[in-house]
Amino acid sequence: MTVLLHLCCGPCTIFPLNTLRAQGLAVQGYFYNPNIHPFREFRQRITTLEDLAQKTNFSVEYEQEYGLREYLRTVVFHEEERCPRCYAMRLEATAKKAVALGAEAFSTTLLYSRHQRHETIRALGEELAEKFGIHFLYEDFRVGWQEGIDSSIEMGLYRQPYCGCIYSEQERYDKKFKNAQEGRSK
Repeated sequence: MTVLLHLCCGPCTIFPLNTLRAQGLAVQGYFYNPNIHPFREFRQRITTLEDLAQKTNFSVEYEQEYGLREYLRTVVFHEEERCPRCYAMRLEATAKKAVALGAEAFSTTLLYSRHQRHETIRALGEELAEKFGIHFLYEDFRVGWQEGIDSSIEMGLYRQPYCGCIYSEQERYDKKFKNAQEGRSK
């Protein structure tokens, strides 16, 4: 079976790619992430995936247009439910691309992360599979969380400290700010 695998970043690709290949599947990668901010982070993730693709003989198609405006138009005023909206954007683009390429199935490296909403991703994937007449390959790749981290470190890949969106970046810093404030008040 041929699978188009949506890629969020290099480190999150390693374990799913190895797992799917071990199952005898032909895997092609697809980078479409209009949520990633700032532009330097967007470019760094592409560069890291290019490095990984070269090291693992992995074919990847990249949507290189920086899509921040499209992403913001989708999530502004819906910030508390931004993740499902973001998943839907990326999974729909992947399903369409999979059909256009003649792949038999699509999946996503978002299923590798312990920080993502798996049931939401699965439900969206299955809904899009039905809509576009293609199989959504669900697999819980979280079992390889540490293995993927260790491999990315061994390979010298850039490892980002947040999911990529401007909101998660803010939350990352807000959390540090809150912890610092709490430490001062003790």
